Amino acid sequence: MRSTLLLALLAGCSTNSAAVDAGSMGLPPLDASAPGDASIAPPPPAPGLGATPHPGGTTFKVWAPNAAQVFVSGEFNAWNDTANELLLDADGVFAGEVAGATAGQQYQYVVHHGTDVLRRSDPRARAVTNYNGNSIIVDPSAFAWTAPWQPLPFNQQVLYELHLGTFNPPAPGTKGTWASAMAKLDYLQQLGVNMLEVMPPNEFPGASSWGYSNNIPFAAEDLYGTPDDVRRFVDAAHAHGMGVVIDVVHNHYSSRSDPLQCFDGECPKNNGVYFYADATLASTPWGPRPNFAEPQVQAYIRDHAIMWLSEYRCDGLRWDSVSNIRGYNNGGNPNPTGAAMIQSINATLHQQFPGTLQVAEDFASGDVITQAAGKGGAGFDTQWDPSFFHPIDDTVITANDVDRNMTSIHDAITHRYNGVPSQRVLYSEDHDEVANGRSRIPEMISPGNAGSYAARKRSALAAAIVLTTPGIPMLFMGQEFLENGHFADTIPLDWSKTTTYAGISQLYTDLIKLRKNGGGNTAGLTGDNVNVFHVNNTAKVIAYHRWQTGGAGDDVVVVANFADKAFTAYELGLPRAGTWHVRFNSDSIAYSPDYENTPSPDVATIVKARDGFAQDGTVQLGRYGVLILSQ
Repeated sequence: MRSTLLLALLAGCSTNSAAVDAGSMGLPPLDASAPGDASIAPPPPAPGLGATPHPGGTTFKVWAPNAAQVFVSGEFNAWNDTANELLLDADGVFAGEVAGATAGQQYQYVVHHGTDVLRRSDPRARAVTNYNGNSIIVDPSAFAWTAPWQPLPFNQQVLYELHLGTFNPPAPGTKGTWASAMAKLDYLQQLGVNMLEVMPPNEFPGASSWGYSNNIPFAAEDLYGTPDDVRRFVDAAHAHGMGVVIDVVHNHYSSRSDPLQCFDGECPKNNGVYFYADATLASTPWGPRPNFAEPQVQAYIRDHAIMWLSEYRCDGLRWDSVSNIRGYNNGGNPNPTGAAMIQSINATLHQQFPGTLQVAEDFASGDVITQAAGKGGAGFDTQWDPSFFHPIDDTVITANDVDRNMTSIHDAITHRYNGVPSQRVLYSEDHDEVANGRSRIPEMISPGNAGSYAARKRSALAAAIVLTTPGIPMLFMGQEFLENGHFADTIPLDWSKTTTYAGISQLYTDLIKLRKNGGGNTAGLTGDNVNVFHVNNTAKVIAYHRWQTGGAGDDVVVVANFADKAFTAYELGLPRAGTWHVRFNSDSIAYSPDYENTPSPDVATIVKARDGFAQDGTVQLGRYGVLILSQ
């Protein structure tokens, strides 16, 4: 059924509609002049590749089109390399049954090609002993799930990006695991985030990594735990009211210790059957690019996505560097087969797993990435938005108030893809932007003194804009307790800062609660509508109105002061007459004892035209302060 569905989807992408759609994606119509084969054929009907245990034994299937013979050797046959031969099934797939082979046992494929006899890990192994070790038979159906879960509507989601190895190591000098991350779920629940975006947790070479150098994508990284440890984490996250989004990497695979390279012995050009032979498409700066024109590779990537959403019950995927799937040179040149593959996979995932979140990191193609595949787009639900990040971060990092441009803040707040706010992910910190020569925002503001007044105030100012702007907000781990320095896969979070900067953590907690309408009086922050009605580039003050349907408990006004100057009587228009209550004041001493605690009394409007409204009010603003008001 899955192959039939993909056949229909891919047929739609490779006929006349594809020519139109490709143009919409900024790509030329599919033709033979483009690098690689522009036609897309459906994956062959060979379900169940990998090791599938069942009562009495295990079925093994592996794609090795250039092999002469394939055997499976493992603990079940005392590592006999010729006892269990797999027979050629169809389209280069070798298959066979091994009686008595059970979950937990180790194995390898023994591939014969010419005079070569090659020992290979299973490309679809769910677990391995290590990045260049044996594969392990896994039974995904054996886990007993306990927590029912329904994916949250996009407008209610608050993402929290974390790296397992450094998030919460159990002891100094060790790596974090799924189990140690699970120990912080109570903390994350109290913080208020409800979607955990996990940096790539698949098998990678070496002892530490960001995760983007995967070499066995289907396998859970052994340093972090077993596949059932992953499931326990997801189940527990669901029980805490949080979904899980997995970061997946298919624009390239590892450049070293990769069992996919020259897998079946045939390697006339570049890296073998899983990878492009065409030199133009074969290379990326990070490792070889999979051959998106090969039906079995398409199926490999599609089934990997399905695995996370079905076997692990995850709630979404974040796709790394989509620009290098739908194109090459960071999207500067088109790759029609990669674009069509992404369209078809997203259509499949949306049909089979409605409500899950498909996130793109692209940065190169704008609206088309989150347009529906049927309209020529890539079909993602949302994408990381550099049009928000850069102006917000650049503005708060800038040393001098006079250089802050409120027009750029206006544009960041109002930007959207295809007119839909939830089609963008908003952030002031993420793993790339707090590394690669940059640092955490407080560190960028005050190098060597990330706990300074300016660093605390201006980083919180950026976070407040993130959490009050239409879109899906995202925090990066440790941001909420003023983690300093830069992100590295060898530097664990300093959890003592949750005590040192307890007030800053409380500020984030309060902002997230308001963002989710936790008090029942800020529903507008979950709405689609925004009107940036006040832009004062002289005083460096900006104000905007958020609403869903409007009215008491819905209309919200956010006022942000980007200057190191307090205002005791600042006038601005307000969208409704009556009394406006201050729900949040970032200058409160509840957040830091050295703040000025600028008073934040209720605001009563008077009839006076201002900022396009018929009434105005007067507020008090602390230095680098933010107010959130509602009725």
